[in-house]
Amino acid sequence: MLKLATLVYVKQLVEGSGGQTLMLHRIKRANDMHQGKWNGLGGKFEPGETPEACAIREVYEESGLTIRRPALRGLLTFPAFRGDEDWYAFVFIATAFSGELIDSAEGVLQWIDDADLLGLPLWEGDRIFLPWLDQERFFSASFVYVEGRYRSHEVVFYPLDDRAAAEAQPAPAMARHGEAAIAGQQAERHPVHAWRYTPDDDAYCWLCGGAVVKHNCKITCTVCGFRRDCSDP
Repeated sequence: MLKLATLVYVKQLVEGSGGQTLMLHRIKRANDMHQGKWNGLGGKFEPGETPEACAIREVYEESGLTIRRPALRGLLTFPAFRGDEDWYAFVFIATAFSGELIDSAEGVLQWIDDADLLGLPLWEGDRIFLPWLDQERFFSASFVYVEGRYRSHEVVFYPLDDRAAAEAQPAPAMARHGEAAIAGQQAERHPVHAWRYTPDDDAYCWLCGGAVVKHNCKITCTVCGFRRDCSDP
């Protein structure tokens, strides 16, 4: 069974402490499959929603914040994550937002220093992909869990800025890793780059880089079918 969801990491710069990420400690709901874990915000698609619309709605419902121009940074696949459910999560970062935090029904919200993120009780695979959010490349990754325990992952990276160079390459870089990759993994951290709109952002598919058609501010990829709203602010 296919499940579509968004996963959003809202980020801010704080003078004297560097970057912070809004995280949700899932300790409130009974029978929560994320019980006890710290997660980003997000949730399941509603019928007809684009990934961007789902990201904005879920962040507002869970935190009270209204994010603007969430930037799609990756796609995560979790085959048979729970029973026969295959989960696909569109991963965003958001650096522009307004509003005040609420008392969330999903868990306890807290701004966490980026330097402390990987020390939280996270899903094991989260410690692998969280550093990718700070890199100038789009990722498509599959994480395999068995009975709630990480087993392996594989990932393909696509450059975000140099699409011409990407097209000239014979194939994107792919890496496969097993359970042992968690121990001793030291990912180089990079500063968060705020997304800035250019007309080129609506001239190609954000997922596969394919040709798109635009109608009434709806952009549809002619290759993979990915559909979203136009991003011109």
